[in-house]
Amino acid sequence: MVAVMVISASLATGQALDRIVAVVDNDIILESELNAQVQFFVFNNKVDPNTPGLREKALESMINEKLIVAKAIEDSVVVSDEEVQQQLDAVIAQRIQQVGSESRLEELYGMPLSRIKREFREEMRNNLLAQRLQQQRFSSTHIGRRDVEEFFQMYKDSLGEIPEEVELAFIFIKPKFDDEAKAAARAKLQSLLDSIKAEVDFGELARRHSEDPGSAAQGGDLGFVRRGLFVKEFETAVFALKEGDLSGIVESEHGLHLIQLLERRGDAVRPRHILIRIQRTQASDDSTIVFLKRLRERALAGESFAELAKKYSEDPETAPIGGSLGTLELNQLDKNFYPIVAPLKEGEISEPAKLTVGNSYGYCIVQVKKRTPAHPVSLEQDYHRIEAIALNFKRNKEYAAWLQDLRGKIYWESRL
Repeated sequence: MVAVMVISASLATGQALDRIVAVVDNDIILESELNAQVQFFVFNNKVDPNTPGLREKALESMINEKLIVAKAIEDSVVVSDEEVQQQLDAVIAQRIQQVGSESRLEELYGMPLSRIKREFREEMRNNLLAQRLQQQRFSSTHIGRRDVEEFFQMYKDSLGEIPEEVELAFIFIKPKFDDEAKAAARAKLQSLLDSIKAEVDFGELARRHSEDPGSAAQGGDLGFVRRGLFVKEFETAVFALKEGDLSGIVESEHGLHLIQLLERRGDAVRPRHILIRIQRTQASDDSTIVFLKRLRERALAGESFAELAKKYSEDPETAPIGGSLGTLELNQLDKNFYPIVAPLKEGEISEPAKLTVGNSYGYCIVQVKKRTPAHPVSLEQDYHRIEAIALNFKRNKEYAAWLQDLRGKIYWESRL
């Protein structure tokens, strides 16, 4: 249940809100849980919390989920402890990123992180049970061409216009660190390493010197994390350490790190680090731009853009697939990306352009592989889009009918 990770006033203040607002099978829904669900919806949809009917709709959604969980238990659907832990860790990591730090999350919930995990573990299990049962029941739903055509004829007037779309590929490269700047950062971090070896407190040095805004205030503590969340060089170093061990200087795309492993729990680790960023210079930017210009000239001369992307692009997600970004709505492009793409015609490749990604940046060239103007939806041009809409429509109808059936077979009662 997504609401379990939302901060309610009652949790933060310790006030007990234990009025039962609904009963479903052998389970109950408390008013504090309903308040958290409403807060979650308000936060994510930017709506007035006093919107008429909002609490009733939120409670109905919670009842529906409890009904599905009850059915999952009845049908002996199971999820493993490992799946629950992974889901819980992922959601907590997301919330820490949203609020800025682990300590801030603990402050907002009014409890330590260890208790947050204990409090919400069962809700995570229920969430996964509900998802698993729905996947089992509706993943096999399919439609044929006649179904798509009938859906289109019935609803074509309400499908509206297809916005302008672009099929894109890009080559992304980050400027390399300047040797002089790297040497200066390394010297600074080496002096901190020497201080730690002389028994100066690691956490205090991290608070004073680390340039990672997300962890410096916590003494560099990154909390418990699993593989796949760190950049490659950092992750390799972290998982090679034993508890209490201190790494040497580790270089990543973010800069230079000094890492200490505080604790290992199963396949999760809790490291802390000190980051010293390496300043990129105009010279390194210029050399990156020149290199991308050459790649652009090669592509315009007939070389495969996709093959160049596979060989040279530094974006790990798209490089293996030839830099492909897929088909995107032009007006939905990121504000940093839109100005690069908007002027290009089909088949054109942009000049090198700066692209900011999080706290870092790089340069890219973009190819518009296909550009489709805005147009009224049609079976001929948009069949697969209509097919997806029609399939979703069918699943929603089946889901609504199934929920109605559950409401007739499993006891529930609203007390709102």
